[in-house]
Amino acid sequence: MKLFQIALLFTLGAGQAFGASDAASVVTAMTTSATGITLQTDQGTLILEPWTNRIIHVVAFHNPDWKGAYNPAVIGKPHQVAWTVAETSEAYTLSTPALQVRVDRATAALSFRDPSGKIILDEPAHARSTPVSSDGPQAVRQDFAGSGAYFGLGQHPNGLMNYAGNIIHLQQANRDVAVPMLVSQSGYGILWNDAAVTDVDVGTASDPAGLTFRSEAGGGIDYDFIYGPTLDDVVAGYRDLTGDAPMMARWTWGLFQSKEHYATQQELLAVAAKYRALHAPLDAVVQDWQYWQAGQWGSHVMNPARYPDPAGMMQTLHGEHVHAIISVWPRFDLGTANLAELDKAGGMLAPVYPNVYPKGEGRWYDPFSAAGRDIYWRQIMRTLGRDGFDGWWLDASEAELGGQWGQMRDITTAAGPGAVVYNAYPLMHTTAVHDGMRRDIPGKRVFILTRSAYAGQQRNGAITWSGDTSGSWDNFRRQIPEGLNFSLSGIPYWSNDIGGFFGGDPKDPAYAELFTRWYEYGVFNPMFRVHGTGDSKELWQFEPDIQQILLRYDQLRYRLLPYIYSLSWDVTHNRGTMMRPLVMDFQDDPQVADITNQYMFGKALLVNPVTQKGAAVRTVYLPGKTPWYDFWTGTRFGAGQVIAAKADLGTIPVYVRAGSVLPLGPVVQYANEETDKPTELRVYPGADGQFLLYDDAGDGYGYQKGQYATVRLSWNDAEHRLIIGRRQGSYPGMAKSRRFEVTCGFTSTQKPQAVSYTGGERSVLLPDCR
Repeated sequence: MKLFQIALLFTLGAGQAFGASDAASVVTAMTTSATGITLQTDQGTLILEPWTNRIIHVVAFHNPDWKGAYNPAVIGKPHQVAWTVAETSEAYTLSTPALQVRVDRATAALSFRDPSGKIILDEPAHARSTPVSSDGPQAVRQDFAGSGAYFGLGQHPNGLMNYAGNIIHLQQANRDVAVPMLVSQSGYGILWNDAAVTDVDVGTASDPAGLTFRSEAGGGIDYDFIYGPTLDDVVAGYRDLTGDAPMMARWTWGLFQSKEHYATQQELLAVAAKYRALHAPLDAVVQDWQYWQAGQWGSHVMNPARYPDPAGMMQTLHGEHVHAIISVWPRFDLGTANLAELDKAGGMLAPVYPNVYPKGEGRWYDPFSAAGRDIYWRQIMRTLGRDGFDGWWLDASEAELGGQWGQMRDITTAAGPGAVVYNAYPLMHTTAVHDGMRRDIPGKRVFILTRSAYAGQQRNGAITWSGDTSGSWDNFRRQIPEGLNFSLSGIPYWSNDIGGFFGGDPKDPAYAELFTRWYEYGVFNPMFRVHGTGDSKELWQFEPDIQQILLRYDQLRYRLLPYIYSLSWDVTHNRGTMMRPLVMDFQDDPQVADITNQYMFGKALLVNPVTQKGAAVRTVYLPGKTPWYDFWTGTRFGAGQVIAAKADLGTIPVYVRAGSVLPLGPVVQYANEETDKPTELRVYPGADGQFLLYDDAGDGYGYQKGQYATVRLSWNDAEHRLIIGRRQGSYPGMAKSRRFEVTCGFTSTQKPQAVSYTGGERSVLLPDCR
């Protein structure tokens, strides 16, 4: 075998070619460069580029005039990788320290292998189909010989966790979110860099051992193979390519109260005031659409007859420690000044579309235009931004157009044919608002709520919600795998309308039961938000017995804030995932791939929503090998079994993993409320474990300059000892001391231990926590 060292140790000069050893072989030549290798085949060109030790960028095309894929998702840069290439009569093999890519010279088929040569994923012969000309958008196809369990690909209302045996259609629509990131339980991911409408065939009956990507347009094949081997590693690789998720403000992890829609300034203010009067925790109210005057959709100006003083309204809310976000659309009524300004700059899409609702016509702006994005944000900033709103609700961001899903194919954008750029609209739209707010309101962290997403959108400070759902038990059940697959697509923040957008009457006992179960589930979502059309769903709209349950879970959400805020730091700093399918933590367990109604919230809490009407008990599978503890009672259970869990209307079964150190704050009325009450550190014995407790100023971007503090909490199970580590770092306004109360989560005789913490390491012995 002849070995050629490339990368930083050039023994073969860049650009030299190897002729095929057999004139009849499909691979006819291979050249090298500083970035990878290029192979010529009878089907065109194949390029392999090591991005990191575990990521290979693959490009294939037949048409020599192809200019490359439209790929706004990937913004990262290749790392320095010490890779090698080897040639034999059968194959070329590109190797990194963690991965091998073998190209069969007779078929040009690829196989991705671990360092020992074991196949991770391979292609059949003739795996790639690309167009030979540039005659408009043309379809491309990529086949793999893949099998097993697959996840990700955004959010789809099919009720599936594992996509094996199904075709997943990637086309933006209300309730359908296309993110072309596929993740395998076998420990790899494929980021498909084609924004066209795409079908992913995951081993259907016609080819159960196959995996196929088919895109309607593109001109060539472009994807990144990401090797884990853990699924956390796969997600981290995706973020390396597409950008990291920034920290969101602390207040964004509290309760959002919303409806379709609060019709006056007085109504919005009254909702916030009543939450405060009831001492029910709240951090944000939401102004939905139709706050504008007739014919002024897109003006971003509130109707003065109903909202006489928007800036004063925001000052009042802020004085009550309540934030507000407001709905802004990419759609404009004909004849508005904002439409004319955008149109003059080439920032509008040409067609006029009928509204989905209410009756009328309008046009949609073009976020693929850099000038359009800049003007769009500046129009928001000079009205709603100056009024003091804290975040932006980007509705209909697919884009909805005339409501006939597929209309995007027929338009021309600033970046090219709509058929080519189709699914990337929400990424470019959220980019406009993120970049503008980051520049013009630097003291606030960007917050965007949006109805759609595309790969890379996590970098824009955006949370995607699941769209206009119906308030039914079946739809509630579907929300769980929708959110989990969305998270495993690499975008960490997701939400849904608690109770369903098309909900029911809070006084109806049947609907109140559904709402309560949904609310309990919402506590363990990244975003905790009540919304819906029709009857209002504020806490006090329900009967007193239901109100008490809702209040208890609202308070639980606020007790969890130290845990949740620390998880958000893990997302930003370590490319972590907050809402975790079981396959992320129990990847080797064959039973977890198809579980649709259990998940981990962080790495400590196993959440088991109750999705059956009238249930008083539900079955729970306890995965792994270490014990689990009932969060409510402290009862210990062995792993690897199915149990019957108590699930009366006031109880969502939650279990805590052995070795967890769970920080629980005192109940506060808003996330940033200062209190001298202690933070509970609840220890769950049965395994060693640790947790990194994070804190910062709660808003602004000082954390990017190192203005934050962490405390590592480490449990030694053999010694029954918790080490509260030395505080690392500081930030403006940080309290010099704080109080902890160390408790045992297991039912035992262990008494709580009070700790006054001033930043030095403390050791706390819990001899009876065993």
